[in-house]
Amino acid sequence: MKSSLNLAIFVLVVAYLYGPVCHWLTVLGVFRAAADVVTAEAQKIHKIEDTMQCEDMHYHQPSGYIFTACEDSFLPRFKWFPPLGNLEGPAPSTGSFHLIDPKTLKSKRLAFENFSGPFVTHGIDLVDDPNRSGAVYIYAINHLSNPDYYEGPSAEGTPRAHSQIELFHHVLESNTVRHVRSIAHPLIVTPNDIYAESPSSIHVTNDHFYREGIMRTVEDIMPLAKWTNIIHVNVDITHSGSAATGIDAVVACQGYRNFNGLGHGQSSDELLLSSAAGGILYRARANHGNRTLSVLDEFAFESTIDNPSYYHDPYATAEDNASGYVVGGLLRAVDLPQSRRDPTAQEGVMVWHLRRHVGETAEPEWEKRLIFEDDGTNIRTASTALLLPVEPKAHADKTGMLFVTGFVSKNIIAVEVSL
Repeated sequence: MKSSLNLAIFVLVVAYLYGPVCHWLTVLGVFRAAADVVTAEAQKIHKIEDTMQCEDMHYHQPSGYIFTACEDSFLPRFKWFPPLGNLEGPAPSTGSFHLIDPKTLKSKRLAFENFSGPFVTHGIDLVDDPNRSGAVYIYAINHLSNPDYYEGPSAEGTPRAHSQIELFHHVLESNTVRHVRSIAHPLIVTPNDIYAESPSSIHVTNDHFYREGIMRTVEDIMPLAKWTNIIHVNVDITHSGSAATGIDAVVACQGYRNFNGLGHGQSSDELLLSSAAGGILYRARANHGNRTLSVLDEFAFESTIDNPSYYHDPYATAEDNASGYVVGGLLRAVDLPQSRRDPTAQEGVMVWHLRRHVGETAEPEWEKRLIFEDDGTNIRTASTALLLPVEPKAHADKTGMLFVTGFVSKNIIAVEVSL
């Protein structure tokens, strides 16, 4: 009787864990091979010059430009980039902001005012300046090294990273970006991405609970390690002194695995959240009364995913509406622990498009398609993917211009894909 009970318990445990474990192995790409390059119909791929390791990018519709923050040199990230656990500091580099014209596929670099770095780039977001037409505020993660560790008398127990957030202001059509202030708070520990509600209200993801050490490794490999959170921060943008003053921060959402990218959804009150290692996209809503987030639903993907975006189809019809969510990730995330410090490695990518299904009512409500895949030959890693519309041609399939960038890619790429 006892052996039968043990067997029954074992079967129940296996049945309970089978689905999550299979999904986890699929997301990591354990059973996928990075073979020959594969793209949607093998279209021509455009590489945009001077767009190195631009982890995040956002399309600003009023100006018609894509905003991004990039590194200015290729090698430093393989030694210093806390989100990957690369902590050979101190941080030496200063990245830069770039504006990309989607029509010419040219990048324009902005010069800094009132800022000299270091600036180790990661997630960004922008919001229109309500007090000045034709201007935007830009929030950006900055992964600084901790001077208390590298310059202090004793480093024991001191974290090597001291990541914070920078706020900038840019007047459209100008060639400069002005630093407004820095933002630091004890709740902002491992910041990854930013969602700007307004110039003075933002959400920030912490992608790990542990900065470094064996417990961070446990956090990376255990599907049940749901320890990350999202912080809501009120910012006094008139203050330009200490990074820690004029800041009010609270935990807005917690208990999820590897919160990573944030994005703007199909409406002004829809937040997009991603669990990178979980391969899950969440849709959420902010509760302004108590400064929390409510997760509304979720969608699972067959790869890691990162910074989500939403595509509005201006040519939508009742029979063909390509509006939906776009996310990019790694073909074989299982290889990342070995490749994260290797400048010569090639991490393949996958880009997904999630849209409401149009057709018979018996079909699933949502249709998920792989619209781009690459073995790392044309782009290394995918952390952000954006779709922009292409005017339909007579008697031809609907297409969009897809922009893909990665945290260790040499260039942003653009490729026309079928929708």
